[in-house]
Amino acid sequence: MIIESHLHFIEKIIEEDIKNGFSVKKIRFRFPPEPNGLLHIGHIKAICLNFELGKKYKSPIILRFDDTNPIGENKNFIDSIKKDILFLGFRWNNESYASDYFPKLYEWAIKLIKKNKAYVDDQPQNIIQLQRKNPFEIGIDSDYRNRSIEENLFLFDKMKNGSFEEGSCVLRAKINMSSSNMNMRDPIMYRILRKKHHRTGYKWCIYPTYDWTHGLCDYIEQISHSLCSLEFENRRPLYNWYIDQIYIENTNQIKPKQIEFSRLNISHTITSKRKIQYLIEKKVIQSWDDPRILTISGLRRKGYTSLSLKNFIHNIGITKRNNIIDISLMEFWIREHLNKITPRVMVVLHPIKLIIDNYLNETEWVEAENNPENFKDGNRKVPFSKFIYIEEDDFLEKEKKNFFRLCIGKEVRLKNAYIIKANYVIKNYEGKIKEIHCTYDSKSKSGKKNKIEEKGRVKSTLHWVSVKHSFPIKINLYNPLFLNRNPDIDFHKYINPKSKNEIIGYAEPSLKKAKKGNHFQFQRIGYFYVDSEIKNGKDQIIFNQTVSIKNQWKKNSL
Repeated sequence: MIIESHLHFIEKIIEEDIKNGFSVKKIRFRFPPEPNGLLHIGHIKAICLNFELGKKYKSPIILRFDDTNPIGENKNFIDSIKKDILFLGFRWNNESYASDYFPKLYEWAIKLIKKNKAYVDDQPQNIIQLQRKNPFEIGIDSDYRNRSIEENLFLFDKMKNGSFEEGSCVLRAKINMSSSNMNMRDPIMYRILRKKHHRTGYKWCIYPTYDWTHGLCDYIEQISHSLCSLEFENRRPLYNWYIDQIYIENTNQIKPKQIEFSRLNISHTITSKRKIQYLIEKKVIQSWDDPRILTISGLRRKGYTSLSLKNFIHNIGITKRNNIIDISLMEFWIREHLNKITPRVMVVLHPIKLIIDNYLNETEWVEAENNPENFKDGNRKVPFSKFIYIEEDDFLEKEKKNFFRLCIGKEVRLKNAYIIKANYVIKNYEGKIKEIHCTYDSKSKSGKKNKIEEKGRVKSTLHWVSVKHSFPIKINLYNPLFLNRNPDIDFHKYINPKSKNEIIGYAEPSLKKAKKGNHFQFQRIGYFYVDSEIKNGKDQIIFNQTVSIKNQWKKNSL
């Protein structure tokens, strides 16, 4: 096969394998999440990579849950992970669990003991860790490293049958305590955990480690190319060593090949499950699907579309170089998508009352375009009246340089309606503006063929809502959760106390029909997603801010 220049490096490896005789029919991929939390933005890169390669080579994709640690794993996480993958538009061919292979993994562990390549160690974990030393010092052999095969078989059987307490002993591979690769210094294969497993219950009290399990599950399922993030590169020798111990030559079985790619690191956020759990426990965020964190569920609740997320991943590409991608790039792609598909509506977040003194106290329905990016979306009617709300920061009593919105003596256009001029204000006893009094030009109606020439007359167009026709909606505005571009270390020091702002806004009446899952552009403000809808005429609609109209990161660089 010809290796095309536009292929990423993993595709080139696969193409080279095929060129050297590897059968396309034996190509197989898997996605192996651990069900102890929800998937995040980094997983999207791995999901797209595996599933799209599967589609390209017409090979099966296995969704394998790495459920080797009963602590924190549960069915709710499994169901949410499946939902996230389906949301991204992917389907798996087979579903499996590492726990499906516990009997076979145990059988192979016994095989290693019989080959004198595994032993039971009675030392505490902290002593084992100390004896491993560091890459620049030779490790210290355990006092139990040279136990006889018979004794190790006997002790491992007692471990399995529940004769020992948690932490009293482990099964370790006997490899090389002098290796410069710390992963090869007699790694732990099994530990005792007296915890209920979500699938096997209390059948097992010994559980295999990730390193022992992962490669052998790949081997069992005949995964041809095992794609991992770059932090597993140093574990590849161990991955291969374990497979070599159970591999039988001259069979039709293939040896999986581990290939590493750079993980997806996004600025101003964290993706560590442990750290997310900390934020939940400290009530910094509400849950795993809080829109302020970049779990797929959180992104979905914030209004991110699957297409925008996949476009973002494709734009980044697949490389071996780790770096931090600025969050503004991710926001660019959702902004690009929503700009094409979302209807425009008018919502005022921080209202100030405006009275048009020379307008009759009646209702006029003005024509408004639903989406200028798609004329097929048509128009809608919006009620206009003498009393309207505009945004508080769209008005200044005294004009300032470079302020082009409404001021005393200055004209602006009201979107889809008329040109108005501010004449005076009424203030309350605290000196705060209570009302803005204006006049309108009856000949300046938007869309009128005979409207007066207004070129250069106004420099700004404001959105608005009619006071008597608008209704209140709950709006969640979001700021960065962390006040640091790379908060991964000491993340708790950079938590933004103002990452969420709950307000009541006022919306045009068309939004009463909004349904959960709908997207809207609040004109001049940003894109919003309906998180809950009116039911039985009681509850207020809740909108979550997806992204601002324009990139705010340059202006508000943190």
